[in-house]
Amino acid sequence: MNEKPRPLAAPDDASVLNAGSGPAAPAPDLAVLRSEIDRIDAAMHALLIERGQIIDRLVAVKRARGAEGGSAFRPAREASMMRQLVDRHRGILPLDTVEGIWRVIISTFTYVQAPYAVHADLAAGEAAMRDTSRFHFGFTVPFVAHMGPAGVVAAVAASRGDLGLVPAFAPPGASAWWTALEGSHAPKIIARLPFVERADHPAGLPVFCIAHPVTDGAVTEVETWSLHVGGWSAQAARALAPLADVIAVPDRGLDGAALLVSIPVGGAVALDAVLATLRAAGASVRAAALVGSHASRYTHAPQSALPHGSPPQPAPTDARAGNS
Repeated sequence: MNEKPRPLAAPDDASVLNAGSGPAAPAPDLAVLRSEIDRIDAAMHALLIERGQIIDRLVAVKRARGAEGGSAFRPAREASMMRQLVDRHRGILPLDTVEGIWRVIISTFTYVQAPYAVHADLAAGEAAMRDTSRFHFGFTVPFVAHMGPAGVVAAVAASRGDLGLVPAFAPPGASAWWTALEGSHAPKIIARLPFVERADHPAGLPVFCIAHPVTDGAVTEVETWSLHVGGWSAQAARALAPLADVIAVPDRGLDGAALLVSIPVGGAVALDAVLATLRAAGASVRAAALVGSHASRYTHAPQSALPHGSPPQPAPTDARAGNS
């Protein structure tokens, strides 16, 4: 008697997954994982100690060469370090945390080489300015509060190697504090913070960092110019807006203005183009002085907004995009 062959039973998902795989691997023991964390923590601490020992040797070399003294701040090196940090970062640890750790490491070891204080203008908002200072310079570096940018500039000028933080915008009633940077021996703008730009930055208040002129390690990706302009008008402001980042406040009469203009070096727009645009708009340029330079801002999109594995995006290179 012929029987119909019975269909083979379809294997269930579990049997397919386990076929040939042998016994399931046991879950890692929590004690083992915690031991690994302790090992990593100890290694990081040891590396910080080693970094401190190298700084000791660095200070000794500077002393032997007669180069000790003044601020040890090196904007170009810091910009390079932060770009590399952002580019190589990955994993679940937020970039905010990593950036904050490295900022404190850099600023504190700079302080160890040559002690300095951070003078900050609180007039535009005390909480935001304190957050910015602590995020970028930590708690070891002394913090000195001022009400207004003039006090910050004066304190930096009178110091040996202190830094100053002033808003990179013009709050209501602001004065042209940058005109005090025009002298050859006056403090200069050496950085703009935050360096790594993102919408959700925990210390996102835009500020200029000023210090005595940096002769070693300055970064000149963006130049900042102080301009005294006559015939300033809404038409002149509109004409200038696409070319550069500009802060403008009244100066020397009803039709005058003091401008702080940030111009990317090597870009499509140079100082001559800015001056020509002002003149074409009916304004006259009474004086122009270079008052500092800083690194281009580095734009980073939140990890959740990037496709998996996508690197952070550098800031646009044209002036209109705010590359200052």
